[in-house]
Amino acid sequence: MDRLQAMEMFVRVVETGSFSRAAREFNTTQPTVTKQVAAIEARLKVRLLNRNTRGVSLTEPGALYYEKCKAIVRDAEDADNVVRMRQSQAQGLLRIGTSVAFGRRVVVPLALEFMQRHPQLLVDLSFDDRYVDLVAQGLDVALRMGRLADSSLGARSLGMNPWVMVASPAYLRRHGTPRRAQDLSSHTALIYSSVVGDDVWHMQTPRGEPVGVPVSGRLRSNNLSAVLAAARDGMGIALMPRYVAHDSLAAGRVKEVLAGHVLPEQEIHAVFPSPRLLPAKVSHFLAFLQGRFAGDWWAQSP
Repeated sequence: MDRLQAMEMFVRVVETGSFSRAAREFNTTQPTVTKQVAAIEARLKVRLLNRNTRGVSLTEPGALYYEKCKAIVRDAEDADNVVRMRQSQAQGLLRIGTSVAFGRRVVVPLALEFMQRHPQLLVDLSFDDRYVDLVAQGLDVALRMGRLADSSLGARSLGMNPWVMVASPAYLRRHGTPRRAQDLSSHTALIYSSVVGDDVWHMQTPRGEPVGVPVSGRLRSNNLSAVLAAARDGMGIALMPRYVAHDSLAAGRVKEVLAGHVLPEQEIHAVFPSPRLLPAKVSHFLAFLQGRFAGDWWAQSP
């Protein structure tokens, strides 16, 4: 048994005046408590308690030791309470990692709302389209798209990220509107190059048949804002996450292409360094994110 618990037992023996009552508080036996106090006396080579049929009383050294032990036990309880209180609140510095487009359009407004709910919280937002090492970068949580590789990271599924195919009305007037997936081969594609196999667009026909269409075009970019800007300017047909195209679709600057076809979706996950003993700031943020990516989440005002 550790020294602190032995001190706690000694303090309760003094305060209750009984070894048996102290034993009940610690859910142990009277001989165990008696043995712990005797061990303290043996280590200090001094008698701390006088024992008689009426109970126990402090010796002069025992009174000095009791006051010191009481202060130590109180400080230990205060230390535990500080941590428990911190764990019940979202506070401190929360480091969040996310991709550039998703971060700017989606995560920023969510993070600001979360900060308003938790005034004692500081947030450090990091944007990177590469999958960075959470531990090496000191991140508390990262929001990621796609299927997760097996790892020791903790993860929480948040929802799905649907994609959409778009082109400007001007482009479609000049070049015609594709009716079938195969028609894309004769059109100019605006290619988002961060996707593996970006030169083949995969989808399902309205009848549920899978199809992959090779595409090509003059513009490739790893930046979704650049691809969207080119689509709005009539430079070609683009395939991108629906949250990126939503405002332009609502404003009529681009139109949906092959709307009856089913395009791929990506899983949205929150990942964190360890699945065990989550800090309160992370667990609160995960709870805040739950339900935020349900239904037509991309159409909701932040």
